[in-house]
Amino acid sequence: MKTCAVYMIALMLMAMASLPGSAEAVENNETIQLEEVVVTATKTDETRRDVPNAVTTIDHYDIQESPARNLGDLLAGKAGIDWRNYGDFGAAAGEIHIRGMRGNATQVFVNGVSLNSPSLGLADINRIPLNNIERVEVVKGSGSLLYGSGAMGGTVNIITKGPDCDVTDLKVEAAFGTEDTAGVWFEQGMFLNDNFGYYLTAGRRETDGFRDNSDLTHNDVSLNLLFDKGDVLDVSLYGDYVDREYGRPGVRPPSGTEAFFVNGVQVYSSNAASLLDRGGDRDRHLVLNVKSAPVKWCNIKFRGDYTSMENYNYMRYYDAWGGSLTGTEYWTTNKVLGSEATMELKPLAKGSVLLGADYKDFEWSNDGVNLDGSGNEIPSSLSITDASIVSKGVFVEGQYRPFRYGKFLAGIRHEDHSTFGYEDVPRLGVIVNPGDNTVLKISHGKHFKAPTPNDLFWPDDGFKRGNPDLMPETGWHTDATVEQSCFDDRLFVALTYFHWDVNDKIQWGPDSSGVWTPNNLRTYEAHGAEASVEIGPFYNMTLNFDYTYTDAEEEDKAYTKQDYGWPPMIPPDFQYTWVTRRAAYTPDHQFRTQLAYWTESGLTAALVARYVGDRLWYRTETDEVYPNTKTVEYELDSYWTADIRIEQRFDEHWTFAFRGTNLFDNEYDTYFDIFYDNTGAGLVSTFPGAGRSFLASLSYEF
Repeated sequence: MKTCAVYMIALMLMAMASLPGSAEAVENNETIQLEEVVVTATKTDETRRDVPNAVTTIDHYDIQESPARNLGDLLAGKAGIDWRNYGDFGAAAGEIHIRGMRGNATQVFVNGVSLNSPSLGLADINRIPLNNIERVEVVKGSGSLLYGSGAMGGTVNIITKGPDCDVTDLKVEAAFGTEDTAGVWFEQGMFLNDNFGYYLTAGRRETDGFRDNSDLTHNDVSLNLLFDKGDVLDVSLYGDYVDREYGRPGVRPPSGTEAFFVNGVQVYSSNAASLLDRGGDRDRHLVLNVKSAPVKWCNIKFRGDYTSMENYNYMRYYDAWGGSLTGTEYWTTNKVLGSEATMELKPLAKGSVLLGADYKDFEWSNDGVNLDGSGNEIPSSLSITDASIVSKGVFVEGQYRPFRYGKFLAGIRHEDHSTFGYEDVPRLGVIVNPGDNTVLKISHGKHFKAPTPNDLFWPDDGFKRGNPDLMPETGWHTDATVEQSCFDDRLFVALTYFHWDVNDKIQWGPDSSGVWTPNNLRTYEAHGAEASVEIGPFYNMTLNFDYTYTDAEEEDKAYTKQDYGWPPMIPPDFQYTWVTRRAAYTPDHQFRTQLAYWTESGLTAALVARYVGDRLWYRTETDEVYPNTKTVEYELDSYWTADIRIEQRFDEHWTFAFRGTNLFDNEYDTYFDIFYDNTGAGLVSTFPGAGRSFLASLSYEF
């Protein structure tokens, strides 16, 4: 409570310290931070000062000057944002964690359609090509009122590029780098007449990765069609397709591990736990957005979308007890049909009401088959599981500004879900404007996350099974933010205090028979602070700082050491106690800074440094000889990384760019897992992050 009070006092003092300096910028019609338009937070066009949440925005120019390799790299370390991936190899899945919440507590959208896998509840943002992105809006805090299940920590909305009137865009880029990395990208857009235009992007990327079996081949294409009649009618049809094939090397085996072969087939090497684990993805999205403002006081929007996500897994491993190779092959398919309609009414100059309804129909299937020692399918082992989920939501949110110094928001959502029933989700917001350059925001809302199809319906394969009786996770999210702009918008500061809690946390774990299954356990919660400072431009330079402090705790089972004698007879339920401990994999401290510099001759350079604090992991371990069961704590060390991008433009069309990643070749690890050697022994090991790498590219723009 003392820590909370200190944060709140600091926020209030900042709010009262309204510094002058932006009046001249306003008079000159310059865009300042607090006047920036944000769409994601309220599903309406609102300036940043009128949004009750903490917001991070990244535009096309930020992406161009950044040394980031993918969207996760771009967002990593921004205030409140933690990017986590499984080892940083070619196809390592990347998740966004906001304010210490898990990856399935963040909803990621492209032009309004969700990228989160219904099976897992996660969005792998490493799949998203950067060359297709015009703008990214990250809204932190509960978004369940407007976006439904999973938007507990916040939302990430990716707005893709579209054509510009009277402008023909064309860009071709090729790149080559270490680890046999190569890529080619193409984009072109234009208006064919006064109202109709298109924007097309395509790309191919290949890499061998920095470990054995960490290769990736990635192909993507997108098309954005636009029919624009101004306020009367604005229609866009966006579609994309991503095709990927990759290896999954698993953890790095412990030091001293030698390559292991079975009948001439190599199973693992000294740097990869699996050489026989392969995967693939086929993702398709199609979204239709229609907007119309028939009268000044009414804005109408409609969205219809279709998603198809296919994931392929081929896994072979050595069965030490059977003395041979075995494995599985399975396909998981998600198909989602969705729609949403909203109407914004502005009957009064000082207020507005947003009415909305959405519908989603999920079709999920899992087809699996066992493999023999030669890696061939065993037809008699084929299993097929499928299920359907339907969710329907209606919501209303009102905004009212009785005077220039304050604004209030209130809303509620009613969600009907075919598996758990219904959930009502309210939200409140208050905005105080003590001066033209200062905003104080307070937001408080309920959030929830529905169990995924994997949680509910995963078939019983003897090792794991779903639980159809799960309830949704629910909780509350509160934050207070102060934003201050001064010195003609050359200094912008944002400070936030946040607190959230989650009840009925869904967690997988072994039951009394040793089969892993999900259950609603107890709670976890966090409080913390975010700080973001943007300085510049001064002398052709800008400097950004982002810092996040997160104190996250989870309530979970802790097994105490018990000796059950000889012979080893493990009882159905081990003895355990409920403990409150630091949340797994959540760093207390994260820091990011970026320095950008440019010259009149077309040279630009950007340096990014990131710090991630230590992280903990917990594992229940049982001795093989005497079944002593206990919970053991493991720690991932903190680490720094530094990346750089240097770009030189020649005449009007050609650009050469050079990017260096992890310049100081620092070693770091991202996750723990178990490595099984040829004796069947399970050893704790880690997913290593990639070392130093370089990429050079040449592009032509018209």
